[in-house]
Amino acid sequence: MLHCIQCGARFGERELIWRCPCGGTLQLSGYNPRPASSQCSPWRYLNGFFPALERDALVTMGEGNTPLIERSIAGHKAWFKLDYLMPSGSYKDRGMSVLATWLRTVGLTKVVEDSSGNAGASLAAYCAAGGIACDVYVPSYTSAGKCVQIAAYGGNLVRIPGSREKTTQAAMEAGRQSFYASHNWSPWFLHGVKTWFLEVHEHLPDVKNIVVPVGQGSIALGAWLAMEDLRHMGVDVSVRILGVQPEACAPLARAFEEKKHLPATIEKRETAAEGIASSEPVRGAEVLETVRSSKGTFVTVNEEELWEALNELGKAGLFLEPTSAAAVAGWKKLLKAGELLEEEETVVFLSGSGLKASDKIAAHFEPKLHTSNFA
Repeated sequence: MLHCIQCGARFGERELIWRCPCGGTLQLSGYNPRPASSQCSPWRYLNGFFPALERDALVTMGEGNTPLIERSIAGHKAWFKLDYLMPSGSYKDRGMSVLATWLRTVGLTKVVEDSSGNAGASLAAYCAAGGIACDVYVPSYTSAGKCVQIAAYGGNLVRIPGSREKTTQAAMEAGRQSFYASHNWSPWFLHGVKTWFLEVHEHLPDVKNIVVPVGQGSIALGAWLAMEDLRHMGVDVSVRILGVQPEACAPLARAFEEKKHLPATIEKRETAAEGIASSEPVRGAEVLETVRSSKGTFVTVNEEELWEALNELGKAGLFLEPTSAAAVAGWKKLLKAGELLEEEETVVFLSGSGLKASDKIAAHFEPKLHTSNFA
């Protein structure tokens, strides 16, 4: 069953709806979380979703089960969830496997999506695997690597000049002719994303803190859904969610600081962390409530801190896009501010491969490309 968090209206799992008529976001309810099965994929945590989803409609490409490694970066140790090691190079594949399975279950053959790049590439990949046509709308400034991916998977790439929000508006309008399969609005997508934390908890049950990049907030929301599932099964779990946003686009961090329950109105500036440059997160109120409920907080990072973190990641053998580096920059600031204790088990979430934004990374480091390293 789907229900609207704003007005409480209820809808069937197979209704062709992505948003409540009142404008509210939808959540899944009434499913029974089950202990993980012996499958070797995120679907091992999602058996409770059948028969709402048809097993014959399953779209999976080996996503999930990503490494959780301990590393020392800038002189400090933490655990790092390498969720960029996915079929399309980002964590979005967890959610897209579930969303694409739902699309096939309800019989859709063509959809429209908008994305800053990673979700579009992921949807194009899973639509290709599932035999679904897709139009993917992206801002004109999207990294070349992500655009190439979308086209390579057979997605119809549509570049929109202007802001990320203008891209969303264009996609919503186009979706009237088919179906607007927005990952940001989809509760199915969120329940796929939640499996990252279930994997972490399985391997590191004493985890106390998770540091995540936040744009629309699916990583944080997914973690909270996972914790609720664990509690439903009688597992005592209490983990702080620490969200990181770029100073250039931090509507949730500002709202949190100002003790507001809705995203702050901001004037977005350019940032290398394009994947979390969302000035109007559709589930913003849910993200704020989630972080507060976990006794977590937000931190912002500037562009210099972001690039410094990306450089340090490289020296640890990890090639990430700037959006992922933002999480590491935030983790460092939280340690320095005393919000985190190094002796506590902390997991930093790494969301997207550096290959996604190699053009922008190369441009930033151009003066140093002919030396032995970026130091």
